[in-house]
Amino acid sequence: MTRAALLVCPASGRGRAGRVADAVAARLRTAVDSLNSHVADSAEGTLALARRAVDDGVDVLVVLGGDGAAHLAVQACARSGTALAVVPAGTGNDLASALGASSVEDVVAALRAGGRRSVDLGRLETGTWFATVLCAGFDSAVNERANALRWPAGPRRYDLAILAELAVLRPQRLRVDADERVLELDALLVAVGNTSSYGGGIPVCPDADVNDGLFDVTVLAAAPRRALLRMLPALRTGRHVDHPAVRTFRARSVTLSGPPWVGYADGERMHEVPVSATCVPGALTVVSSITSV
Repeated sequence: MTRAALLVCPASGRGRAGRVADAVAARLRTAVDSLNSHVADSAEGTLALARRAVDDGVDVLVVLGGDGAAHLAVQACARSGTALAVVPAGTGNDLASALGASSVEDVVAALRAGGRRSVDLGRLETGTWFATVLCAGFDSAVNERANALRWPAGPRRYDLAILAELAVLRPQRLRVDADERVLELDALLVAVGNTSSYGGGIPVCPDADVNDGLFDVTVLAAAPRRALLRMLPALRTGRHVDHPAVRTFRARSVTLSGPPWVGYADGERMHEVPVSATCVPGALTVVSSITSV
């Protein structure tokens, strides 16, 4: 018997989650034995409802929303007996994509097939968990700008924010302590990937594997703005890692220090650098039809 809870974040996707909530609940009920729906009216409410569902011992917590809602649900589901599923209804939907969910039909199929597996999570020194990418520098500035934009919707919002931030981009002296490695350089951004993508499908850490117990770290060193403009198309394909200004490596623990950058994790604002994170193997159970997510 599968007991599930549906956590609806109605503001996600500019109200899309609220509009499709009843239809999503109806489809999910065909794949589980019982389903209770909960509607959150704030970030605090989302986290509280997610924790209540986990404390009640539901087998599966399904989030209808974007990466922000999924990030809050991860805080409740990490190291618990409750599996997390995400029905994408937000702007970026990077965690849902990593789990192979492009719609409620993907989640329904995975539930019927019993598709559950454990994946790694990142954990900040504050105790906050993240499932996708921790970033700072240019990419976090893009996040700040994208979150403030009212138009356009979807991934194109990030594309516009990228172009706007390029106009004011300046390198900063960054130190990265990664296991036994220390890297110091003038840098423009750093991304610590548990999964490959952020910003609505940008594969900043294209080879990241959520089952290897390691982060993939991507650092972009200082480079002329014209070189960065030429690199932009490669960001959507993952070919940017071949550029001579890009450094990549793997590590279990990472500390970023130096510039006054703001760290973002799962697209959510964390705190200013310095920031430390550790990869925790198998910390989250997810519902997914992908054999290795």
